[in-house]
Amino acid sequence: METSDYPLSEVPQDKRKGLLSISVILLGFTFFTATMWAGGTLGNALPFDQLLWAIFIGNLLLGTYASALAYIAAKSGLNSALMGRFCFGEMGSKLSDFILGFTQIGWYAWGTATIAIVLVKVLELPESYQIPLMILFGIGFCFTAIVGYKGMDILSRVAVPAMMIFILISVYKGLVDMSDLGVLTSYVPAESMSMAAAVTVVIGTFISGGTQATNWSRFASSPKVAVLATMAAFFVGNGLMVATGAFGALVYKEADVVDVMLAQGFVSIAVLMLFLNLWTTQDNTIYNFAVAGCNLIRTDKRRLVTLGGAIIGVILAVGGMYNMLIPFLILLGTFIPPIGGVIMADFWFKHKGEYPKLAEAELPMFNWLGLISYAIGSGLAYVSPFLPPVVGVFAAAGCYILLTKLSEARALAPQPE
Repeated sequence: METSDYPLSEVPQDKRKGLLSISVILLGFTFFTATMWAGGTLGNALPFDQLLWAIFIGNLLLGTYASALAYIAAKSGLNSALMGRFCFGEMGSKLSDFILGFTQIGWYAWGTATIAIVLVKVLELPESYQIPLMILFGIGFCFTAIVGYKGMDILSRVAVPAMMIFILISVYKGLVDMSDLGVLTSYVPAESMSMAAAVTVVIGTFISGGTQATNWSRFASSPKVAVLATMAAFFVGNGLMVATGAFGALVYKEADVVDVMLAQGFVSIAVLMLFLNLWTTQDNTIYNFAVAGCNLIRTDKRRLVTLGGAIIGVILAVGGMYNMLIPFLILLGTFIPPIGGVIMADFWFKHKGEYPKLAEAELPMFNWLGLISYAIGSGLAYVSPFLPPVVGVFAAAGCYILLTKLSEARALAPQPE
């Protein structure tokens, strides 16, 4: 029987989608105002050549990470929450469900607060309108996610091309206003940031989303489709957002493309861009929360969990989540990537690239090898001065492989009589 987007089982092969469908949903997900804000931070802190390298390296690493998980998702039909049952255990996977769900509800709260605060500012409304607008958009944005994959697909097919046109118009106007490209190449930043920190910021913008993009890449008709769509979104799409934010910061001292468009005099386009930009990410974000939540409490009532998550997001937005973005990005970059590292090591090393059917698998309540590996990977990422997200992935994956080898060797060793 078909359920609400298969929150607790594999996506059947006859329900899979093609490259265009997967790509537009993932691009809609990565077209996010917070990513541009992070790009603006880099634009103010790095010389132009280092800025380009940071954007390229950061998004290449992010795209490669997300694509590796996308391959597993398309091959198995499972999302990261369900994959977690294999590497963390039936009960142990609830830890990763909670972490993944918590980060997504944090993003949802931030986006809900952002649209209300910006609209009040742009439309010159009384500040008392902020909370009612947070409630309106916090509940309203979740309805395409309640519909599910089909609703988000329809929205993204309209919104993504429109946003691309708006961005191109804005960049063209910026180049005209600047008149001399030498201003960019000769720019001397007033602030400073190391290359490692810059790459970490780029990866941190969407490492949580990359870990949970499997919620859509598992719908791909083939692993190849999943990888191509994911690279398009996380290498090209996210890279475009970071670069656009950096460009806006250098030319107009504004990172958000909406603020840039306002500075350029495009008020109507700015409001439309804000609305589409946040809606296409918000519905993906709350969908991610719902999928993790369904696995956490073992329910297929995805629509109900989606609405409940939106209500929690509104409460957090009203409570001031808007002011906590930087600590939140650091949190994501440290504690999310090791989950993906353990999943990849479990799939390719332990399961040799092929999961058994979830309903037929005999899984332990706790897979301590996976849980210990996640803890070590997170700990090393937390203390690492160099690329914490990358350290977290490789440390968790390497630890899992090592512990699995030791466990297998111990099981094969002759037992004393």
